[in-house]
Amino acid sequence: MTERLNANAISPEGRKILVSLQTYVERSGLEKRLLEIVKVRASQINGCAFCLVTHTRDAVSAGDTHERLQLLHAWRETDIFSERERAALAWTEALTEVSRGRVPDSVFAEASRCFTERELVDLTYAVIAINAWNRLAIAFRKVPPL
Repeated sequence: MTERLNANAISPEGRKILVSLQTYVERSGLEKRLLEIVKVRASQINGCAFCLVTHTRDAVSAGDTHERLQLLHAWRETDIFSERERAALAWTEALTEVSRGRVPDSVFAEASRCFTERELVDLTYAVIAINAWNRLAIAFRKVPPL
Protein backbone atom coordinates (compact mmCIF):
# COMPACT_ATOMS: atom_id res chain seq x y z
CA MET A 1 0.00 0.00 0.00
CA THR A 2 1.26 3.46 -0.88
CA GLU A 3 0.46 6.50 1.21
CA ARG A 4 -1.79 8.87 -0.73
CA LEU A 5 -0.96 12.10 1.09
CA ASN A 6 0.95 13.13 4.19
CA ALA A 7 -1.88 14.97 5.92
CA ASN A 8 0.33 16.03 8.83
CA ALA A 9 2.81 17.76 6.52
CA ILE A 10 0.15 19.30 4.30
CA SER A 11 -1.96 20.68 7.14
CA PRO A 12 0.15 21.10 10.28
CA GLU A 13 -2.51 23.42 11.71
CA GLY A 14 -5.13 20.66 11.52
CA ARG A 15 -2.72 18.18 13.08
CA LYS A 16 -1.97 20.65 15.87
CA ILE A 17 -5.68 20.81 16.75
CA LEU A 18 -5.97 17.02 16.92
CA VAL A 19 -2.78 16.78 18.96
CA SER A 20 -4.24 19.35 21.35
CA LEU A 21 -7.38 17.22 21.78
CA GLN A 22 -5.25 14.10 22.27
CA THR A 23 -3.09 15.90 24.84
CA TYR A 24 -6.22 16.92 26.75
CA VAL A 25 -7.43 13.31 26.76
CA GLU A 26 -4.05 11.99 27.93
CA ARG A 27 -4.07 14.50 30.81
CA SER A 28 -7.70 13.89 31.74
CA GLY A 29 -6.90 11.43 34.49
CA LEU A 30 -8.39 8.41 32.71
CA GLU A 31 -6.15 5.38 33.03
CA LYS A 32 -3.58 5.01 30.24
CA ARG A 33 -4.34 1.31 29.85
CA LEU A 34 -8.06 2.04 29.52
CA LEU A 35 -7.44 4.74 26.92
CA GLU A 36 -5.26 2.40 24.87
CA ILE A 37 -7.84 -0.40 24.72
CA VAL A 38 -10.41 2.19 23.65
CA LYS A 39 -8.05 3.28 20.84
CA VAL A 40 -7.40 -0.30 19.77
CA ARG A 41 -11.09 -1.23 19.81
CA ALA A 42 -12.16 1.80 17.76
CA SER A 43 -9.31 1.12 15.34
CA GLN A 44 -10.47 -2.50 14.97
CA ILE A 45 -13.99 -1.36 14.15
CA ASN A 46 -12.73 1.22 11.66
CA GLY A 47 -10.12 -1.09 10.13
CA CYS A 48 -7.24 1.31 10.70
CA ALA A 49 -4.02 -0.68 10.33
CA PHE A 50 -1.73 2.22 11.25
CA CYS A 51 -3.54 2.90 14.53
CA LEU A 52 -3.88 -0.79 15.36
CA VAL A 53 -0.12 -1.25 15.21
CA THR A 54 0.60 1.98 17.07
CA HIS A 55 -1.92 1.56 19.87
CA THR A 56 -1.37 -2.15 20.38
CA ARG A 57 2.27 -1.30 21.05
CA ASP A 58 1.23 1.58 23.31
CA ALA A 59 -1.17 -0.69 25.22
CA VAL A 60 1.60 -3.21 25.89
CA SER A 61 3.88 -0.37 26.99
CA ALA A 62 1.11 0.76 29.36
CA GLY A 63 1.09 -2.68 30.98
CA ASP A 64 -1.51 -4.56 28.99
CA THR A 65 -0.92 -8.08 27.70
CA HIS A 66 -0.95 -9.53 24.23
CA GLU A 67 -3.53 -12.07 25.39
CA ARG A 68 -5.98 -9.37 26.45
CA LEU A 69 -5.41 -7.44 23.23
CA GLN A 70 -5.99 -10.59 21.18
CA LEU A 71 -9.36 -10.99 22.92
CA LEU A 72 -10.36 -7.36 22.61
CA HIS A 73 -12.47 -7.96 19.52
CA ALA A 74 -14.43 -10.56 21.52
CA TRP A 75 -14.48 -8.73 24.87
CA ARG A 76 -18.08 -9.70 25.53
CA GLU A 77 -17.11 -13.37 25.40
CA THR A 78 -14.56 -13.24 28.22
CA ASP A 79 -14.34 -12.00 31.78
CA ILE A 80 -10.76 -10.69 31.62
CA PHE A 81 -11.91 -7.09 31.20
CA SER A 82 -13.06 -5.18 34.28
CA GLU A 83 -16.54 -3.75 34.61
CA ARG A 84 -15.15 -0.27 33.95
CA GLU A 85 -13.27 -1.47 30.86
CA ARG A 86 -16.38 -3.26 29.57
CA ALA A 87 -18.43 -0.07 30.00
CA ALA A 88 -15.74 1.91 28.15
CA LEU A 89 -15.62 -0.63 25.34
CA ALA A 90 -19.41 -0.62 24.93
CA TRP A 91 -19.37 3.20 24.92
CA THR A 92 -16.55 3.21 22.35
CA GLU A 93 -18.42 0.82 20.07
CA ALA A 94 -21.68 2.76 20.33
CA LEU A 95 -20.00 6.07 19.48
CA THR A 96 -17.78 4.64 16.75
CA GLU A 97 -20.77 2.95 15.09
CA VAL A 98 -23.23 5.79 15.74
CA SER A 99 -24.26 5.81 12.06
CA ARG A 100 -25.84 2.37 12.60
CA GLY A 101 -28.15 3.75 15.26
CA ARG A 102 -28.23 5.89 18.32
CA VAL A 103 -26.26 5.30 21.51
CA PRO A 104 -28.54 2.97 23.47
CA ASP A 105 -29.82 4.11 26.85
CA SER A 106 -28.53 0.87 28.37
CA VAL A 107 -24.98 1.65 27.21
CA PHE A 108 -25.22 5.17 28.61
CA ALA A 109 -26.61 3.85 31.90
CA GLU A 110 -23.75 1.37 32.31
CA ALA A 111 -21.12 3.97 31.39
CA SER A 112 -22.72 6.44 33.82
CA ARG A 113 -22.54 3.84 36.56
CA CYS A 114 -18.82 3.18 35.97
CA PHE A 115 -17.62 6.72 35.23
CA THR A 116 -18.21 10.12 36.78
CA GLU A 117 -19.86 12.68 34.53
CA ARG A 118 -16.49 14.31 33.89
CA GLU A 119 -14.83 10.98 33.12
CA LEU A 120 -17.61 10.05 30.71
CA VAL A 121 -17.25 13.33 28.85
CA ASP A 122 -13.47 12.84 28.72
CA LEU A 123 -13.93 9.25 27.54
CA THR A 124 -16.17 10.62 24.80
CA TYR A 125 -13.43 13.02 23.76
CA ALA A 126 -11.03 10.06 23.67
CA VAL A 127 -13.36 8.18 21.30
CA ILE A 128 -13.80 11.29 19.16
CA ALA A 129 -10.02 11.71 18.94
CA ILE A 130 -9.21 8.14 17.90
CA ASN A 131 -12.00 8.15 15.34
CA ALA A 132 -10.57 11.34 13.85
CA TRP A 133 -7.05 9.87 13.73
CA ASN A 134 -8.45 6.66 12.18
CA ARG A 135 -10.22 8.57 9.46
CA LEU A 136 -7.11 10.54 8.55
CA ALA A 137 -4.96 7.41 8.44
CA ILE A 138 -7.52 5.43 6.42
CA ALA A 139 -8.33 8.22 3.96
CA PHE A 140 -4.70 8.84 3.10
CA ARG A 141 -3.49 5.23 3.54
CA LYS A 142 -0.96 5.93 6.26
CA VAL A 143 1.44 3.00 6.23
CA PRO A 144 1.64 1.07 9.54
CA PRO A 145 4.98 1.32 11.35
CA LEU A 146 6.01 -2.34 11.07
